[in-house]
Amino acid sequence: MKYNFKMIEPKWQAKWEESKIFEAKDNSDKPKFYGLVEFPYPSGAGMHVGHIKAYSSLEVISRKRRMEGYNVLFPIGFDAFGLPTENYAVKTGTHPRLITDENIKRFSNQLKRVGFSFDWSRVIDTTDEDYYKWTQWIFLKMFEKGLVFRDRTLVNYCPHCKVVLSNEDSQGGKCDICHSDVVQKSKDVWYLRITEYADKLLEGLEEVDYPENVKQQQVNWIGKSKGAFVKFSLDGIDEKLKIYTTRPDTLFGVTFMVIAPEHPIIDKYADRISNMDAIQAYRSECAKKTEFERTQLVKDKTGVCIQGLEAVNPVNGKKIPVYIADYVMMGYGTGAIMAVPAHDQRDYDFAKKFGIAIIEVIKGGDIEKEAYTGDGEMVNSDFLNGYTNKKDSIERMLEELEKTGIGEAGVQYKMKDWAFNRQRYWGEPIPLIHCPNCGVVAVPYEELPLRLPDVKDFEPGEDGQSPLAKIDSFVHCTCPKCGAKAKRETDTMPQWAGSSWYFLRYIDPHNEQTLADPEKMKYWMPVDWYNGGMEHVTRHMIYSRFWHHFLYDLGVVNTPEPYAKRSIQGLILGPDGDKMSKSKGNVVDPLDIVDLYGADTLRTYVLFMGDYGAATPWNDSSVKGCKKFLDRVAALTDLVSEEPVSSELEMKLHRTIKKVTSDIENLKFNTAIASLMTLINDISAEGHMGKEELVIFIKLLSPFAPHLCEEIWETLGGEGFLAVASWPEYDETKTIAKTIEIGVQVNGKVRGTVVIPTDCQKEEAFAVAKADAKIAALLEGKNLVKEIYVPNKIINFVAK
Repeated sequence: MKYNFKMIEPKWQAKWEESKIFEAKDNSDKPKFYGLVEFPYPSGAGMHVGHIKAYSSLEVISRKRRMEGYNVLFPIGFDAFGLPTENYAVKTGTHPRLITDENIKRFSNQLKRVGFSFDWSRVIDTTDEDYYKWTQWIFLKMFEKGLVFRDRTLVNYCPHCKVVLSNEDSQGGKCDICHSDVVQKSKDVWYLRITEYADKLLEGLEEVDYPENVKQQQVNWIGKSKGAFVKFSLDGIDEKLKIYTTRPDTLFGVTFMVIAPEHPIIDKYADRISNMDAIQAYRSECAKKTEFERTQLVKDKTGVCIQGLEAVNPVNGKKIPVYIADYVMMGYGTGAIMAVPAHDQRDYDFAKKFGIAIIEVIKGGDIEKEAYTGDGEMVNSDFLNGYTNKKDSIERMLEELEKTGIGEAGVQYKMKDWAFNRQRYWGEPIPLIHCPNCGVVAVPYEELPLRLPDVKDFEPGEDGQSPLAKIDSFVHCTCPKCGAKAKRETDTMPQWAGSSWYFLRYIDPHNEQTLADPEKMKYWMPVDWYNGGMEHVTRHMIYSRFWHHFLYDLGVVNTPEPYAKRSIQGLILGPDGDKMSKSKGNVVDPLDIVDLYGADTLRTYVLFMGDYGAATPWNDSSVKGCKKFLDRVAALTDLVSEEPVSSELEMKLHRTIKKVTSDIENLKFNTAIASLMTLINDISAEGHMGKEELVIFIKLLSPFAPHLCEEIWETLGGEGFLAVASWPEYDETKTIAKTIEIGVQVNGKVRGTVVIPTDCQKEEAFAVAKADAKIAALLEGKNLVKEIYVPNKIINFVAK
């Protein structure tokens, strides 16, 4: 037959949809498999081939699992709140709801045309009121448990998007959405206490099957460190500066302190400070810098010594200067640090610039040249002198700190609490009310969802307020506790809110009484396999794990961890080797490939193009190569005969079953497809194959190229759908070749090869070798001294 993809693909897509064969059955007797992909943000640009690669791994795994007899949940949905849609809405004057609905329609059409086996009966959209009702419900449960709090702080603010961003959304000092420079702004911010779950998030990594680099990124992001909190007195004032250090053993080497320019102690004692003008000028300069700029390690050290405040080193009583410097932030730790210039390069550079004393307390380096950061013997450290073990010296110092009451052992985390509000329209309304009598009050659960009002003016406010603040009918309300006039919170949730629990809603997407039925969650959870990109490892994944741990503590979900296994796909680069982007004009539209070569070609190519976890450039000629391969597959129907295949081909077929089965599980899709390409060459060389062999071939190929394989299955008279036919099994005994070609040596030099039965006896092997004309000629007239046979490897004749 011919591979007429323009006819075959719509035909089978319609049949699959009509028969609902990809719909998961709740509480089935079959073993379950829950495969999850990161649901897309439905942008106006539509999907690109990177989306296809991202979803293809679990698509192939899910199709294989169905053939292995599993009840498979493989859902799809849309993460549709957020700034990109709102920015586009503002630009075009179109309501975000209309844009979102149109984009979802476009994405759904693309996914269906590629033939993904998603369960379309469970589609979710985070902007649906029936969905975000439960996002708000989870938020209120966190509010009840004290995990929601408000604080005034310096925040990352994008002047272009007019929105507060978390650290995660402004890495490198740039807005994730528009890439503008982020500035620091003082603002009241809602936070979620994710730090309360830091230890559980770390401990949970021991229970899951994640790649080591994914685990390490999360460990580093959480950044747990053990150390000590130490109190430094201020000379002549009844006030102490508290610092945190991971190296309390170096306290005798502290020669100055640094505090954040925003530290409140400066204003509290301004009348004692003689150089407030210089300090205020420096503060103004710092306010113009982003957090990223302030915390960079490699930069010129700037600061101002506070004239009028001196600290006292608590372990030796020496007075030390106190500086303000931009690299210390109020949001990190205590807003104050101790400086040990002899053993920290940043402190060393600062001390050299400002002429501050440098005292060696660990032997081993040359502090005239640079800071020594290695281990060694403690010196100039009183009761620590002579210690050579860092662990022991830290323990001894902790003992002293606690005995004298100047410090204590402590733990700190690099991860900060999650800034959880945005000053924009297109997001979940935060269900809180500000009452003049009762303070902050929760919207009653029975009033959820708190709906996003339908407005025409969704332009962001110039004053850092949400557009909702302009809508009197939304803002003004009564307090549910005391009945007084009150005002609603007008900030909305960040886009990450809806994606923090979406995998639970897929289990029971139409439930109006709860976020998901507990019995259904017991059946489906945890997610068996989750695939996504590295860019979401330290944001979405940590956030969603946090929410899930919280719901587990509430007794709402049945597993502490949401995802049992995680895998990562590499990027598809443009044909030019650069990352795909519209501005570079190197984006490949998947439907262009579907129109030209067919969906099966696209599906096969994105998994054949290279290692699944690696970044690989798009190559049009390789796409054509995959199309030619599928043309050859279609033509296999012409080779079907009743003549039995050779034992050699049977062996290669069983080896291929074994390899493809294993390679799919290990995400080695490119080598699985390559082995099928090799097998088709072997079949062509044989010249014929049986119907049974062709069925095995199309079953192995069907997760990659399902439309063509269904068509061949139908042509061969197969019953039902190939998509749910049984996965082929290999016979280990048939993967072993019946004959083997081995080298024959004469006096240690290879002189020829012979074909012998696998594992044949040495007498037979010698006989076959001696019967070979070339070997016989070399042995003729000589005395055979020794005959050596290494089974299945080599024959060696020693002759004189």
